[in-house]
Amino acid sequence: DNLKALFRPVAMMVPDMQLIAEVMLAAEGFEDALPLAEKTVTLYDLMVQQLSKQSHYDYGLRSLRGVLVCAGALKRDNPKHDEELIVLRAIRDMNVPKFIKEDKDLFMLLLGDLFPGMELPESEQGNLGRAIDECMRVAGLQSVPIIKQKCIELRDSKETRHCNMLVGLTLSGKTTTWKMLADARTMLAKEGVEGYSPVRIRALNPKSISMQELYGSFDIQTMDWTDGILSAVFRDFSKDERPDDKWLVLDGPGGTLWIE
Repeated sequence: DNLKALFRPVAMMVPDMQLIAEVMLAAEGFEDALPLAEKTVTLYDLMVQQLSKQSHYDYGLRSLRGVLVCAGALKRDNPKHDEELIVLRAIRDMNVPKFIKEDKDLFMLLLGDLFPGMELPESEQGNLGRAIDECMRVAGLQSVPIIKQKCIELRDSKETRHCNMLVGLTLSGKTTTWKMLADARTMLAKEGVEGYSPVRIRALNPKSISMQELYGSFDIQTMDWTDGILSAVFRDFSKDERPDDKWLVLDGPGGTLWIE
């Protein structure tokens, strides 16, 4: 009791995810915000209980918010589409790419239970699928379905997120995936296909340099700022007025000092 009196008590409460989801969906323009919020939060609860435990899985408020923001963007792009189908697509596109095969199958079953009768078409490959096949042939690679699928998933993820992470073992196809997607988008841009722009890439290994070299540093003696690689690259990107896609690829093992 004597020790307790020296500290200020602080109470922490678990956020009401269903209420947060309902408010966000309503703010995004969904008329059936309440039932859609209930289904979405229930699905996340079931994923926590039934899917395997992986270090890159996230079922918290940040992940839920990402799904709802994605649903809002899809709603604005397709205002006349069925709201339940829009939320279903957002949930699928934001979660499927991170699941291992066993969890993906179970996840699709959970979606079927919570959204019965809703048929969601697979992501269209179209011209991009053709371009990926051609780029892999030119690179001397076999066009295997898993790499094509990962390229499409990365494409879908990039449409809803500013930052994406490819996680996997060495020689599992991470670099091949983003390189083939970039080459395919550049090829389609040269062919004049609408919706595609050339991709300009800056790649570096953050672990190969110090944090000062990566981010930049300020000399308190001379009061001078020295650009790091990241600040220099971002400055170059901002000066480049060409309407190209600009990708900054941090290729290497994850680390707490730079990954945030």
